[in-house]
Amino acid sequence: MSSYLIEGQAGNPVFVFAHGAGAGMDHAFMQAVATGLVDKGIQVVRFNFPYMVKRAEDGKKRPPDRAPKLLEAFQAVIQDVAKGQPVVIGGKSMGGRMASLLADDALVAGVACLGFPFHPPGKPENYKGDHLAKLSKPCLILQGERDTFGKREEFSEFALAESVTTTFIPDGDHSFKPRKVSGHTELGNIARAVDVLAAFIFEVYFDAK
Repeated sequence: MSSYLIEGQAGNPVFVFAHGAGAGMDHAFMQAVATGLVDKGIQVVRFNFPYMVKRAEDGKKRPPDRAPKLLEAFQAVIQDVAKGQPVVIGGKSMGGRMASLLADDALVAGVACLGFPFHPPGKPENYKGDHLAKLSKPCLILQGERDTFGKREEFSEFALAESVTTTFIPDGDHSFKPRKVSGHTELGNIARAVDVLAAFIFEVYFDAK
């Protein structure tokens, strides 16, 4: 069982928030988004995938577990915290992709992906979003306009289901950070992402009740 952290008031809509490949649930980006959502009345559950639990224990960096193990850990957290009620799930990069692969779970009301890794940087031929064309549950993709894992101008080539909506973060990279010359700020972009994400969570959560 993966370790996890629950913030926010019990009884509020629940968002299960998975980390990306290189940093765990306590990364600054994860903390900033979680804090913003809690302030808006959402209960946020963060957890570490098994390989990150081991890293926390021994300090040794290791690659992510293979998808079946990641999905098993994610589902265990959903089962534990949902208590039979619908939850919204999502994550940063890899965590968001894993969430999108669990969209058909009966306890999942919707999915939110923060920086979806459509392909490795510079390798558009290695596309990892085929399943997004078939999603039936509501799915929000928050994507930096300059994200090298899938830039705004590439989206015309991506096949996405009608249930998938995309909001682009101005001049943002994979973590929504803009260039100084853009006039946008990292704090402002994260706040913008939190606003859109919170509205999505409330909408799909209460639609599923």
